[in-house]
Amino acid sequence: MDQDGPPKDHVEIAGEEEPRRFEQHLTSRTTWLRLFFMFVVVLIWGLTRLVVAAVVIVQFFCLLFTGSLNERLKHLGEQLARYSYQIVRYLVFASEDRPFPFDLDWPSTRTAERSE
Repeated sequence: MDQDGPPKDHVEIAGEEEPRRFEQHLTSRTTWLRLFFMFVVVLIWGLTRLVVAAVVIVQFFCLLFTGSLNERLKHLGEQLARYSYQIVRYLVFASEDRPFPFDLDWPSTRTAERSE
């Protein structure tokens, strides 16, 4: 039998490989950078939720007093919904693309794109 065998880094002995992986992830700059961006994105998401609440209230009163929706608020609401979707996808690790203003552009609405 060969005593030398494969290098210790590649030997999969129960209990030895996991601490090395943990240490690599713990000291990885990308892991901590992701945490930082997740924190910033959660703060932005909180602000977005406040704006959505304001849009909902104003849109309701527009409907109540005029009988019709405000088209600008409708488009803004759709953009905020798409933006919230980008945020949630990033936070739950479904996407590596950071939402606006980092990697992705501000989401647009289909009807707004046609009128431009």
